[in-house]
Amino acid sequence: MTVTDDRPAMSAEAPRRRPNPVLALLRNSWRQLTSMRTALVLLFLLAIAAIPGSVLPQRGVNPEDVRDYFIAHPDLAPVLDRLGAFEAFGSVWFSAIYLLLFTSLVGCITPRLREHARALRSKPPVAPKRLDRLPQHTVFAAPTGGTTAIAAALRRRRWRVEVRGDEVSAEKGYLKETGNLLFHASMVVVLIGVALGSWFGWSGNRVVVAGADNAFCNTQQQYAETSFGPQVGSADLPRFCLQLDDFEARFLESNGQPEFFNAKVTVDEDGGTPRPAEFSVNSPLRLDGANVYLLGHGYAPVVRYTDRFGRSQTSPNPFLDIGDVGLTSEGVAAFPDANVDPATGERDPELQVAFTGMYLPTAPQEGPFVRSEFPTERNPMLNLVAYRGNLGMDAGIPGSVYELDQRQVDAGRVKEIGTKLLRIGEVWTLDDGTTLEFLGTEPYIVLSVRHDPGSTLLLVSSGTLLLGLMGSLFGRRRRVFFRVRPADPAGESSTPGSSLVEAGGLPRVDHPGFADEFTRLVAAVSGDGRRVDPDGQAGARVGAE
Repeated sequence: MTVTDDRPAMSAEAPRRRPNPVLALLRNSWRQLTSMRTALVLLFLLAIAAIPGSVLPQRGVNPEDVRDYFIAHPDLAPVLDRLGAFEAFGSVWFSAIYLLLFTSLVGCITPRLREHARALRSKPPVAPKRLDRLPQHTVFAAPTGGTTAIAAALRRRRWRVEVRGDEVSAEKGYLKETGNLLFHASMVVVLIGVALGSWFGWSGNRVVVAGADNAFCNTQQQYAETSFGPQVGSADLPRFCLQLDDFEARFLESNGQPEFFNAKVTVDEDGGTPRPAEFSVNSPLRLDGANVYLLGHGYAPVVRYTDRFGRSQTSPNPFLDIGDVGLTSEGVAAFPDANVDPATGERDPELQVAFTGMYLPTAPQEGPFVRSEFPTERNPMLNLVAYRGNLGMDAGIPGSVYELDQRQVDAGRVKEIGTKLLRIGEVWTLDDGTTLEFLGTEPYIVLSVRHDPGSTLLLVSSGTLLLGLMGSLFGRRRRVFFRVRPADPAGESSTPGSSLVEAGGLPRVDHPGFADEFTRLVAAVSGDGRRVDPDGQAGARVGAE
């Protein structure tokens, strides 16, 4: 009989579709970007990219230094400027590395968070069949209560326990992976905090001299240096005014090192009632929308210049500390509006007057008078050099108010006309009959006014980053297994008919102290007072390894 196969013939296997090359490229690129190796490389590149911002002057911090760099390096500076080296932290290449690092960390952490959450919810694994093949292994007499007693002893020591019949599985050490994830998640939050501060933060530096005539209001024009984020404009600055009433400074008599600083000010916020306030170096003045930090202090010599027409001009002139212990300071007192003819109102720029010099709070009793002996005013002296000529202040070229434009001196437009040592109350009569009187000094402070919306986020994330790092370094993942079995009739147990417990331990990572921990754990689990050998084997142990 012929048997026919009525089943339909199998069609040839359809050819597999070739994967889309664009999708494959994107998938592989994403895998490479979100790998830990790529994140480490990007972190290293970010550190390298920050070097130009630390080595070269930055426009947002000190535009005068950038101008001086262009003068000193006329060929190199334009090239660096086109590369964004003078605005390194806002450049395209720095932002690109920053965003790639942020994306890499997020893509790296997200799947690990899912896996870790799944591992925390899962039960400890089933004990392997051959516990004697684990790095740690022992056999001891079963405690009273069997697996229930073993599980209770493990739980008291904060092990995650699962009992399956005559077996007990326990796991511990999830702190390592938790700390690792917390560390990397905190790095992401740090990047977010830095980005918030960079985009929405602002800062400005200002010297404020004591006195009601020298009050400072929070406007961009009144700052000596400013740094605004891309999303911040001058109209976004909080409204407040600040007046320095008094400044107290104490120094150690032994070496002149600072001991105590305290600034007393009057603050007027947004047109409200003026209120007194105090702040110091480690205790900033916290206002609505800004914090005021004390960076430095010094003396502002007050001089009165009387020109050839008998008109007097008085002004305090902050002299900047040169960095020695005695608070020796250098500065300039310029009078560009001096010698204006009152009849015609015409001003001869060649008759502008300026005085550069050095202020010594405690001058030595004998010369040379080039260094102060102590930072407080015990023997104040002003060492001045007078200049007359075109100071260059009408040319529209930005310059420092703390030093004379040396280019005008080198070009012969300003000439030196004399030097003089002055004590408080003394008068210097110049060659043209004009006079300069040293009236005394006023204290001044150097303020840094800042607003960083990401500072709180940075503080919290930095703390959690350290906690995560400690957990990652000191956490150790390990597992232990216990199996209760009948005693071998051949005499494994010292008590015929009793049960034995076979125990094994497995460290998931390198853990040199796991053997000792396993020994102590077995001793605690046995619970019947039986002796445990130094090798982690109980007295009831028989040669099972």
